[in-house]
Amino acid sequence: MDLELKGKRALVTGGSKGIGRACAEALAAEGCEVLIAARNPAASTNARALDLSQRGAAEELAAWAGDLDILVNNAGAIPGGDLLRVDEETWRRAWDLKVFGYINLTRCVYAQMKARGRGAIVNIIGSAGEKMNAAYITGSAGNASLMAFTRALGGASHADGIRVVGINPGPVATDRLLSLYRQMALAQLGDAERYPELFKGMSFGRPARAEEIAWMAAFLASERSSYTSGCIVTIDGGAANR
Repeated sequence: MDLELKGKRALVTGGSKGIGRACAEALAAEGCEVLIAARNPAASTNARALDLSQRGAAEELAAWAGDLDILVNNAGAIPGGDLLRVDEETWRRAWDLKVFGYINLTRCVYAQMKARGRGAIVNIIGSAGEKMNAAYITGSAGNASLMAFTRALGGASHADGIRVVGINPGPVATDRLLSLYRQMALAQLGDAERYPELFKGMSFGRPARAEEIAWMAAFLASERSSYTSGCIVTIDGGAANR
């Protein structure tokens, strides 16, 4: 299917690896001009090294990116831990990057899109926002906040010609997740390379592939999904409903 994205200008945050990189590659494959932002991106004229947890970073990035047709908010990793293990500094640092990073950059880019009367914003959030986990309380609360932000903004953005949507990935086979499972396999099974055995409890016996999230992001950003706004697509193999 041609997503009719050729010639569109897109920005992907956290675009140097994992889901962000897969989103950048999917959009590029559809003919988009893709810009990426990350703390440590590969050297490129289309990449910007930036820490979105810092004040003023969103404004700086939006000015550098210029007029955008598509924004994919993806930068951010919130650490695990329950209420008593996650101190205020850790909690605020995590939310400054992901929760406020998404909100602040969306505010800047939304203003540009509104001036032109068109655009699509895709927020990569996380399924912990709908299947709460006290052992990941910072992430559950942060993701739930971004889900509400996406729905609230996306419910009204049609008046400005803009669509705002979200994706809640479940476990995804990123380098980070595979590293974690290798550590678990070494501790539990005595062999780090036996980590696929620990996937047995997951839907379909595996985590999602990053490109399975990315192609949904590309579809939602496209005119093929032109009546979609204010909603969240969950890609977790059905885990949230078990």
